[in-house]
Amino acid sequence: MLNSGDTAWLLASSALVLLMTPGLAFFYGGMTRSKSVLNMLMMNFATIGIVSVLWVFYGYSLAFAKDVGNHGFIGGFGRVGLKDTLISASGTSPELAFVSFQLMFAIITPALISGAIADRVKFGGWCAFVAIWTTIVYFPVAHWVFFFGDLSTTKDGGFLADHIGALDFAGGTAVHLNAGMAGLALALVVGKRVGWPKEPMRPHNVPFVLLGAGLLWFGWFGFNAGSALAANAQASVAFINTQVATAAAALGWIIVEKFRYGKSTALGMASGAVAGLVAITPACASVNPVGAIILGLIAGALCSVAVGMKTKFGFDDSLDVVGVHAVGGAAGALLIGFLATPTVTGILTPAKGDGPAGLFYGGGFGQLGKQAIGVVLVAVYSFVLTFVIGKVLDKIMGLRVSEEDEVSGIDLAVHAETAYEIGTSHGGSGGGHGILAALTADNAKGSAEPGDKKVEAEA
Repeated sequence: MLNSGDTAWLLASSALVLLMTPGLAFFYGGMTRSKSVLNMLMMNFATIGIVSVLWVFYGYSLAFAKDVGNHGFIGGFGRVGLKDTLISASGTSPELAFVSFQLMFAIITPALISGAIADRVKFGGWCAFVAIWTTIVYFPVAHWVFFFGDLSTTKDGGFLADHIGALDFAGGTAVHLNAGMAGLALALVVGKRVGWPKEPMRPHNVPFVLLGAGLLWFGWFGFNAGSALAANAQASVAFINTQVATAAAALGWIIVEKFRYGKSTALGMASGAVAGLVAITPACASVNPVGAIILGLIAGALCSVAVGMKTKFGFDDSLDVVGVHAVGGAAGALLIGFLATPTVTGILTPAKGDGPAGLFYGGGFGQLGKQAIGVVLVAVYSFVLTFVIGKVLDKIMGLRVSEEDEVSGIDLAVHAETAYEIGTSHGGSGGGHGILAALTADNAKGSAEPGDKKVEAEA
């Protein structure tokens, strides 16, 4: 039977998860250089548009329709164009509420990848990548992890969720590990930024980073607690676990910073919070609050160390997508195998007894093995297919902007805009003056000379 409270919570959670993508845009945007911040914001907002349309046409069906043959690898075409969703229910809510909720997950997953290739990718190439990657990589993996099929039968759901039995409540593998490994593959295809790692490429606006982290933290309650799909006890434990794990991870990150560099930074605090959000995502309905704190501390410290490894390995992951999302998502999923408590995993099925348990709670190595299978399969699938997609697109249309455009500023070169108008005002004219304003005006009229970009970059 439909429940108005559950439906209201699911719709509110959908809105919270959508807010996470603009929050991510600010989080990433603040970490980029000022000459490419608009491009980063555009990459994230364009993802909202592209994935929303694909979701209606076939994305929801590939992710959540019953698959042919019951192998659990990809959904069928029973829900193409959202067929029959207007008149059906999903649990205690209308199916369209569930459609809306899962759409927001599908949006933010490819958006996460954008941070790995910041400052150097063509906007058109990015849009093509999002459409193809979401179709070939995200929709199938979402089916593996999130589709449970008919709960009254066995082996009727997604490959990892039902056939293997791996636990991932809200997407540590399907969203974060998936995006992190894709970010690594695409960064290798696109190549390093001009001047990296010798030139300093510091965040241009740390307050933006903190604002974005705050929006992500706020929206993540819908991401995790909303995944209960009802206003119930499971949502409550996911909510408190999300809060305490995130707080612990932020502390864990800055403690590591203090020991390694002698300083604790605002950027580190924000990054640690996001690492905690990532790590608790798969585990928020498997561990108790004490376990969530332990998980958060481990994830914060581990991700803090991991982001410093990219220079040693020689790949230019611009905004630490690999170190935070791949490492954090994998860590959270694997720690379920140690910290899952049977009372929490079985919270919705008291009549059937306790749920799966981790190694530290008498569960042996069984659940840990299932978690490891899930991590390895998603990581390999995402990396290999993303690398192939990136290589093909690069051959067909070229993914990278020219070196001149990258150096002078991708915002102006690609979008004909700048985030900050630099100039002085004189008298009561109210107009912006100075060489940058003049050059911007000339470019808008199409009268700029070929050498202007170099002058503008120097300005």
